[in-house]
Amino acid sequence: MEDAELTLEPGLATRHHSVESQSRVRRRVLSLAWPVLVQQYLILSVQLSDRYLAGNFLDEVAYQSAQTNAQYLGWTLACFTTLVSVGTTALVARFVGAGDRNMAIKATNQSILLAAVFGIGMSIVGLSTVDTLIGLLQLNGQTADFAVGYLRPLLTLYPFQMIEVAGIACLVGAGDTRTGLFVLGGVALLNWPLAWGLMPALGFVGIAWGTALSHTLGACAVLSVLARGRAGLVWHVNGMRPDWELIWRLLWVSVPAAADSMSLAAGQLWFLSIVNRLGDVASGAHGIAIGWEALGYLSGAAFGTAAMALVGQNLGARRPDLAARSGWTAFALGCTMMCLMGVVFYALAPQMFALFCSTDKEAVVEAGVPVLRLVAFAMAPEACFIIFTYALRGAGDTRVPVIFTWVGLLGIRIPLAYLLTSDYLDLGWLGLWRGANFGLLGAWLAMFADLVVRGIFFLHRFAGGRWKRIQV
Repeated sequence: MEDAELTLEPGLATRHHSVESQSRVRRRVLSLAWPVLVQQYLILSVQLSDRYLAGNFLDEVAYQSAQTNAQYLGWTLACFTTLVSVGTTALVARFVGAGDRNMAIKATNQSILLAAVFGIGMSIVGLSTVDTLIGLLQLNGQTADFAVGYLRPLLTLYPFQMIEVAGIACLVGAGDTRTGLFVLGGVALLNWPLAWGLMPALGFVGIAWGTALSHTLGACAVLSVLARGRAGLVWHVNGMRPDWELIWRLLWVSVPAAADSMSLAAGQLWFLSIVNRLGDVASGAHGIAIGWEALGYLSGAAFGTAAMALVGQNLGARRPDLAARSGWTAFALGCTMMCLMGVVFYALAPQMFALFCSTDKEAVVEAGVPVLRLVAFAMAPEACFIIFTYALRGAGDTRVPVIFTWVGLLGIRIPLAYLLTSDYLDLGWLGLWRGANFGLLGAWLAMFADLVVRGIFFLHRFAGGRWKRIQV
């Protein structure tokens, strides 16, 4: 009997260690994810507050349509920040995991430098092309004027938003997600009085000035925190002299991720132009539905951020097993939360829409409720797409995912959106094809199909494990 007990104990000890290790990973994921989740929701509250202002205190539906388009372009600007942030988080995480704090500090300073340069360049290009961009989105007349006016403040102060994102990305790589919570929480709290205070004097444009100014103050806060030293990272002016080798390493990871994000943004803008063809009511309803859907995908982004940091750190520490376990744990937790959000979307869609529409905008509610209920069923595949995108970026695997994005958008979403929102499609030598013309619901059915296919692709890519061998 004693011998039998002795032979069982190693197995029991191994199993106990495995359970303890999994519990430790879960706690680590949650400790990194919850501050990001709260900060994402605080930033979302800014967008919802702005949407509430436009929907309840400005009379015309054109304002909501203009805001939908301006926020899409604002999201495009946010996607551009991946040109710096993804490489920053991946490299800082690798250096921290390997115990090389000196290189982590160097990467931080080079990231801030790149953010400033790219931010200024994007601001100049954006201000000079904003009218053309709005025209490409099939907007005209009063709606186009409103959208251009809304975007100008955001573009003018865009360099500060870029610096804000880069600084927070550095801290995430070092395992500090709480500082980002405090900074972006402050941004959200400042935006409310700024937007509500400036709107009476500046009108619709005042809402955008409130957002732009709050992000500017957020950038100042991030630089102040890093200048004093945080999570082992320090920012100082002398450290911003270009280190071309390190800049190349940052861009080697970030550029493909930026191509992925910008491809997604371009596809989303193309998709939005299809929605805009359906009129201001459909565009306004689309914007409100996207705003509420953010409760789901921002939850995924929070757990994805935790996965990105932990995958990078564990690969830096030469623990690919823990990197994989961290990614799967983040997915399990994030997917569960997103599915719960899906239940909320389906059950409370009418009430969620009514909050942003005065009583004379019932058509917007009628168009929007079905699409918000539809996307409730896409939460699980969307969790695969979002969380594994972040996890793969933490490993430096940023090239193959670009192909997944192109297939989903160009091969599925855009063609289906045209087919399901039109009476007829003129395909040239292929002839005239009959469309389904389901209106806004048709566009969202196309988006649903895209999310399912891309979710399967990203799940397969992460499960395959090739990302464990990538060098950054």
